[in-house]
Amino acid sequence: MNIRFISFTAGFVLLISCSKEIMDHFRGFQQPANFPAPVYRMSDNPITEDGFILGRKLFYEPRLSRNNTVSCGSCHIQSSAFTQHGHDVSHGIDDRLGSRNSQAIMNLAWSPNFFWDGGVFDLDLQPIVPITNHVEMDETVENVLAKLRLHPQYPALFKKAFGSEEITTARTMKALSQFMLMCVSSESKYDSVKNGTASFTDAEEKGYMIFREKCGSCHKEPLFTDHSFRNNGIPVGPNNDEGRYLVTLNETDRYKFKVPSLRNLEFTAPYMHDGRFLNLDAVLDHYNAGVQSTPNIDPALVNGIRLQPTERTQLLTFLKTLSDRKFLNNRLLAEQ
Repeated sequence: MNIRFISFTAGFVLLISCSKEIMDHFRGFQQPANFPAPVYRMSDNPITEDGFILGRKLFYEPRLSRNNTVSCGSCHIQSSAFTQHGHDVSHGIDDRLGSRNSQAIMNLAWSPNFFWDGGVFDLDLQPIVPITNHVEMDETVENVLAKLRLHPQYPALFKKAFGSEEITTARTMKALSQFMLMCVSSESKYDSVKNGTASFTDAEEKGYMIFREKCGSCHKEPLFTDHSFRNNGIPVGPNNDEGRYLVTLNETDRYKFKVPSLRNLEFTAPYMHDGRFLNLDAVLDHYNAGVQSTPNIDPALVNGIRLQPTERTQLLTFLKTLSDRKFLNNRLLAEQ
């Protein structure tokens, strides 16, 4: 028998075996004890193992882009909490530059809206935006469906997930949602403290107190965002991105952007909607002395956030307790 064929067969069997071992850990969507109820309508799209497997394959599928080179996972990398670490703005098809920093795909079941400007309010609709955006994937949904229908694996995967081989927009988007809904980050040291299985160090505890006093009104526990849109006084960027105003055309929303979650921020640099701050020290420098007054500046930031050097160190120490390495290394969420 051909040695190359034997090697290929053995490798294929090993791959299937490893994949099965990983999927043995699939337990469906789990509600973290210290989290509120999800806002996503789970009853409209129940998460199944087969639906999740299909969604994961689609998430890492470059055929979603015009020239079959860019997948969702290209700009949302698991080891960086599903952000594009190190890039100020996202890099899309043909290495075209976007205008905003890639947001983390994390705890989306609790988000009532998506993108920095909140332009989409339904997770099942969210992937359509990057697929059709000319600097991200530059493709049409119709072409994506056509490519999936011709693929040797997808018809069978859709049948397992949804009962028939029919590949539709709704099914494709719901499968992607099932994968993204499973991207739950809830096993940081902070969560262990809240669940009573760990304790903060003295520096972490002091940092936590500073956080609650200085930052907690916008970055509300336990998700560390209140999902609101705020003007935090950063100077207007070179592309004059007007944020939430572009969605609502309400003058009071000009230059407002969504409050991001602080979970895993140790791994998601650079920061802000356009990635202008390369590290957390630069972020704290902004809030200490760089906030610019505007007519709709957030009231909590009118005077900035003043921190003594020791307080800054303690706050940064606490923020590292929001790192969830189990989430970053969860093989269930990795490309198979």
